[in-house]
Amino acid sequence: MVSDVADYKTEVHNDWCPGCGDFGIVSAIQMALAEMEVPRHKAAVFSGVGCSGKTSHYLNVYGVHTLHGRVLPFAQGAKLANPEMTIVAVGGDGDGLGIGAGHFVAAGRRNVDMTYLIFNNGVYGLTKGQASPTLKLGLKTKSLPEPNVNQSVNPIALAIASGFTFVARGYAYDVRQLKDLIIAAVKHRGLSFLDVLQPCPTYNDINTRDWFSGMDNIDEMTNKPRPRIYKLEDTGYDPVVHIDSPAEENEKLTQALIKSNEWDAKIPTGIFYKNDIAASYDERMAERIPNYLENPPAYQEISSGGRSITDISKMLDVLEV
Repeated sequence: MVSDVADYKTEVHNDWCPGCGDFGIVSAIQMALAEMEVPRHKAAVFSGVGCSGKTSHYLNVYGVHTLHGRVLPFAQGAKLANPEMTIVAVGGDGDGLGIGAGHFVAAGRRNVDMTYLIFNNGVYGLTKGQASPTLKLGLKTKSLPEPNVNQSVNPIALAIASGFTFVARGYAYDVRQLKDLIIAAVKHRGLSFLDVLQPCPTYNDINTRDWFSGMDNIDEMTNKPRPRIYKLEDTGYDPVVHIDSPAEENEKLTQALIKSNEWDAKIPTGIFYKNDIAASYDERMAERIPNYLENPPAYQEISSGGRSITDISKMLDVLEV
């Protein structure tokens, strides 16, 4: 039985620009939660600052609208406090790979069991279209006075290098594939990253919906567009680390990095890398604090008679560096 998608929608007015890829991403999240039948009281969506920051307002689960670039620390804290919660963090490419880049890398080292989606449109849409970290060098979008002077960040490669154990890419206008990728990411036991390509119809006039669909690249023989987006699963690509072997892991990491550099003429979507063998952070915590999963911080009595009675010394010892 599949829950009703309407259960995961709110009545908050959505004021994104018409044609924005954010609509497709939110729909995919709602569809994924419904298909998995995630209880609304056991799910929380954390968002950063930017157009994508409004996502937590449009999903009828617990929502936390956090600070610019700081969504991952908030989301990780919630998951560690209550491991039973389904935690999804969302943010823009500027939010996550600009001001939040340090937290992105640090999160990869921990492998907390949660999912992080980056809404990737190459611009800072909320603040009038400045170049984001993912805009390619030399591109001049609508509001830039000069072509972009910086090299771009490769989100897939950075996630792989940082230690994320599930790394994938979706496309906002392919909602069904994106929904399936979100389900796979949430079900993965560890830290999942999903780079979601999305047109910004207001400020990015280069990487448009027509550009992704190949409308500017007509095949002379067939007179049909040559789409840039293709699915890794349609090519026989295998992203999964099947055995606990450094050689196997290195092979999968290498092929994922190679695929992550494909761009412009052909852009892959799907799962690039998936390692279910690596221990998640809560599993490592449970090895040091035996009753951690049975009695996590969220379930502990923290006060009595107005006075704190919580002893977190053991957890502090674990986190000490």
